Amino acid sequence: MVMEYRLLGRTGEKIAAIGLGTWLIGGGSSPDYSMDMEAIEAIRYAIELGMTHIDTAEMYGGGHAEELVGEAIKSFKRDEIFIASKVWHTNLRYDDVLRACERSLRRIQTSYMDLYYIHWPSDVIPLSETMKAMERLYKDGKIRYIGLSNFSPTQIEEARSYLSTTDVVAIQAEYSLYNRKIEGDVIPYCFRNNLTVVAYSPLARGALLADLRKPMERRVKLLMELAEKYSKTPVQIALNWVIWHDQVIAIPKALQRQHLEENAGAAGWKLTKEDYDLISKTW
Repeated sequence: MVMEYRLLGRTGEKIAAIGLGTWLIGGGSSPDYSMDMEAIEAIRYAIELGMTHIDTAEMYGGGHAEELVGEAIKSFKRDEIFIASKVWHTNLRYDDVLRACERSLRRIQTSYMDLYYIHWPSDVIPLSETMKAMERLYKDGKIRYIGLSNFSPTQIEEARSYLSTTDVVAIQAEYSLYNRKIEGDVIPYCFRNNLTVVAYSPLARGALLADLRKPMERRVKLLMELAEKYSKTPVQIALNWVIWHDQVIAIPKALQRQHLEENAGAAGWKLTKEDYDLISKTW
């Protein structure tokens, strides 16, 4: 199994086409310590499989997901891991952004973040204030790259207009066979502006696994037929569809070794354009 690496925006840096999401690892909105060892082992195994892009956030498990990431990466050289985290929408005032980033860095036990996102736009805090803080973090070397999560093209354009020494490199959004809303606006914008799209929930939070129990349904049957054609699993077909364009990468969450292996195996090969188009039309 060989992981595929893709360019991150216009940075010249390459990151894993399939990374690891950590939502619900270490708790929901508050910490859950009951599966810490399993979580640390899973993150380490993901990295060993080449999924060196680890995505987390300050609100995941009330910060505990970041702590677990910090423990897991101790076994590796820091520059071999690409860590992304996010500041929550209630912490978007200038000073709050700086403090939130410092807290995240302490929890992850690192001196810098590779990619730092605004998790959700705020309705009340001016974007200009938040982006000023993000640029400050960039200038101070606390973060290497800036990203935006759950932003519309208009909001992305506004956010980029406030940066003078760097630019946004990645846009995170929900994207899967089940949720293709961003195909109408966010994806075309990102492709035009050479921004990387980071797809979260690329397996629709388990909806695909549930649907695979209905093998006679037309669209499920297609995935199964293609899985046989490519000697892959239906999950790998669905994930490969998500990352088919070079500017799209995915961050599925998994804890079990077999699921991690399956996810990693969705990269390093490619559906033909005919099969990609067939899936797109059928779903």
